[in-house]
Amino acid sequence: MTGTVSGSGLGALLDRPLLETILRRRTHRVSRGSAVTAGSMSYTSTLEREPLSALEEAMLIALTGCTGLTMPDRPFADPRNGAPIMAKPNLNMVGRSAGSPDNAQGTHFFLINDSGTFFLRKLPPPEDPSDALTPEVLLARAEQAKVRLLDHRLDVPDGRRDFPAYLDSNRFLSNLPGTTILLPVVDLSRQYVNGMMYLLTQPEGARPTVVDDRNFYRPAGVRRWMRNGFLNPDLKLPLGSIWAMRTQIEADLLLQNLMLVADAMGLGAWIHASISPPVLLGDPKFRGTYGPMLGFDFATPRWHPADMLRWQVPLPRYADLRAVPVALRHRGEDLIAATCPPNYPSMAAAVDDVVASKFGPHGLYADRPTFDRIYRDGYGAEYLKEAGVYSEQVIDCARDICAYIYETHGRFPAHVEPIHVPGVWLQAHHVEEGYYERFFRGGLTDAHRHHDQDWHTP
Repeated sequence: MTGTVSGSGLGALLDRPLLETILRRRTHRVSRGSAVTAGSMSYTSTLEREPLSALEEAMLIALTGCTGLTMPDRPFADPRNGAPIMAKPNLNMVGRSAGSPDNAQGTHFFLINDSGTFFLRKLPPPEDPSDALTPEVLLARAEQAKVRLLDHRLDVPDGRRDFPAYLDSNRFLSNLPGTTILLPVVDLSRQYVNGMMYLLTQPEGARPTVVDDRNFYRPAGVRRWMRNGFLNPDLKLPLGSIWAMRTQIEADLLLQNLMLVADAMGLGAWIHASISPPVLLGDPKFRGTYGPMLGFDFATPRWHPADMLRWQVPLPRYADLRAVPVALRHRGEDLIAATCPPNYPSMAAAVDDVVASKFGPHGLYADRPTFDRIYRDGYGAEYLKEAGVYSEQVIDCARDICAYIYETHGRFPAHVEPIHVPGVWLQAHHVEEGYYERFFRGGLTDAHRHHDQDWHTP
């Protein structure tokens, strides 16, 4: 990548007021070196394309990663009657620049630029937060995070940028040479298990009966829990309403943070429709036309006659309509692996793994040193001792629901993908300043006008 590595741009970025960035934020779609065909507003750049520098990309990569430890600032008991409540819902204690339901942190990022396509590992937070924004630390951590998947920019073959790969005008400006793309992919499956257990920790009478709206609203494996009174049969919750357990929201929040910081750096920042998710991940139905792309592993549920009504799949030969991504493997390593078969022998085993990762002897809530770093004066040990955990009934009931979903529908989750692509990505690039100065009032901020001076002057 071109560009001089300099720290002066970081200083300008740190000095830029947040509120000013938010109020002046606008999408800048046209990257340096591009042409726009738009009648009387047509424009052709005379500049060379200029990829982001290593430091510019490192700043954006840092925003996708871990930034510190979260705070479990929850009550331990119901103030109405003193009954203990579940106070250990988090799947992780390491946080990022945006919120996440139960700190699931299911969002993974891929980076695409002229030099290749990369998976970004989520590194532990920097040991010394005061050094986190120095050029040396940013660059070193960016290199540690990057796993090269392809030695070229991920894209569809030449001449195939029409739908379903790209949408409308995006195909003329998106993922061009010189641009950097950040693509979020969200593992929904682990938080689906964890969130189901959390849902079942409600007080007596408030625990819902989960029903399957894709199977005639029948109880979703919970008949015995209705009979024994653990669930309220009059309080029904369809699996379709549960959908993604809100886990997909964290990707949207992270993209917004990325856009704000890229704009504050004086870069063009554009959140828009990505290449179609099935094409991107390498769904077998599209590989003949577009190739393997990111090369995710897919699983296809076995067809059942009831699927004609449940999923509108008329015959076994159309079973691949319900194929779902379940893993991404690279050189023998699982970079992403959904919490479901075929990555586990059964959903019972998958649920048990989530429980063990939280409460087992080597689980999150056995990690005393982490909680000593979060709390002052020994309160970490008090939290671990006093805060409530899932009861055996909660775990058993969640296990039954998850097993029902997989055994009935042949995949888990059934009403949403285990690995979900929101269908948008962020493009960051150097702005074609002449285009915006020529046609728009207030088309550029001072950050854009001073970008080259701040970031590319030795």
